[in-house]
Amino acid sequence: MTRRHIHVIGIGAGDPGYVTAQAIEALNDAQVFFAMDKGSDKSDLVALRRHICARFIRQPGYRFVELPDPPRAANGDYRAAVADWHAARARLWASAIAAELGPGGVGAFLAWGDPSLYDSTLRILDAVAAEVDIDYDVIPGITAVQALTARHRIPLNDVGEPVLITTGRQLRAHGLSGSAVVMLDGDCSFLGCPPDTRIWWGAYLGTADELLVAGTVGEVGERIASLRAQARARHGWIMDTYLLRAAE
Repeated sequence: MTRRHIHVIGIGAGDPGYVTAQAIEALNDAQVFFAMDKGSDKSDLVALRRHICARFIRQPGYRFVELPDPPRAANGDYRAAVADWHAARARLWASAIAAELGPGGVGAFLAWGDPSLYDSTLRILDAVAAEVDIDYDVIPGITAVQALTARHRIPLNDVGEPVLITTGRQLRAHGLSGSAVVMLDGDCSFLGCPPDTRIWWGAYLGTADELLVAGTVGEVGERIASLRAQARARHGWIMDTYLLRAAE
């Protein structure tokens, strides 16, 4: 039996112009695109994937398979909840790939940003490969980190200094030293930093709804928290990230 092949394609942080030439080649190689349906509040995320395909795929005949995203436990042990969620996704993906993609077929998952950065696709496909005969490759994409620094016209780090990429949960637990890019922060953890900490924040990067704010936490922290809450209520979802730099 001929093995199925999966492309994991990084599609950038929101602007279709971020899609690379390599990604366009992979888009045109796939017959079936698998997408997670996260409900009506996040339907924009599937719509953007469909828009990218319509813009860059040169031949008809491809199709989308939308899969209902399993729920993730909101309480209890965080790592255990994520592990259970990933396991449920792996079972769902394995069944869908086996049913929707014939032997020798080529499918794809379109990863927001880049598949290497806070994305579970690769871990889940490793589990899927234990159940279904697949192999996969990875097409890198423009990350939210790259888009953020480009839109604010700043370098990621100070001269000769490192930078940390972390989460809001880790920022609250360990604090800030030097520079850090913070992702997956629904709690505005930057508000716990000293008021002279510099922050460059962005949401919906690369889209028509893009929001950008820069300043010190003391100057703009509460404004960012308010903008974030309003935008999330308006859209039903938000993707944002920010760079923090401790005062000298």
